[in-house]
Amino acid sequence: MDIEIVLADITDADEILALQKLAYQSEAELYQDWSIPPLTQRKEEIKAEFSTKVFLKACLDGKLIWSVRASFDQGTCFVNRMIVHPDHQKKASEQN
Repeated sequence: MDIEIVLADITDADEILALQKLAYQSEAELYQDWSIPPLTQRKEEIKAEFSTKVFLKACLDGKLIWSVRASFDQGTCFVNRMIVHPDHQKKASEQN
């Protein structure tokens, strides 16, 4: 299983947003709240974030399975949002 982690760019925005909406379905269902920000974010908003945040993405066999966006402030890195494809959530804990 070869997972490639690379810097994402604005051309990945649509795919990252689609994964984000898929990944956060379980949280929305759990809380019965379909108005949470990860599900209501629009394409224009995520594209704008590329100017202020660093996006990484992980692909398995060419398919996006994970992404994280972060920002930096005075030498500290803040994870702003991490998304994992539902088929890959909790996999690390299952392997241990």
